[in-house]
Amino acid sequence: MRIITEKKLRAFWQEVGGTERATRERVIRQWIAVVKKANWNNFPDIRTTFNHTDAYGNCLIFDLGGNKYRIIAKPAYRTKLLFIRFVMTHKEYDENKWQCDCK
Repeated sequence: MRIITEKKLRAFWQEVGGTERATRERVIRQWIAVVKKANWNNFPDIRTTFNHTDAYGNCLIFDLGGNKYRIIAKPAYRTKLLFIRFVMTHKEYDENKWQCDCK
């Protein structure tokens, strides 16, 4: 899969410092490496790779870092693209401000 755009992912780990930055970067880089090798055709394929992924409307919700972070993305299976919409902490995710983009 091709990730559109990794800039949002980098911005998420760069917005903090110290050990939190290192943790975010490590977790997200691991996720990126797996996604780039994936060949997903549907949601069950994704669940095979990331079993804690959920769907909401036309979005996927990836749970990363032991429930600390969320990536909200829109898949385009036919063209093998994954559009990153939001990258956030669990607390930010719970505010539900991202939901209007996924209906």
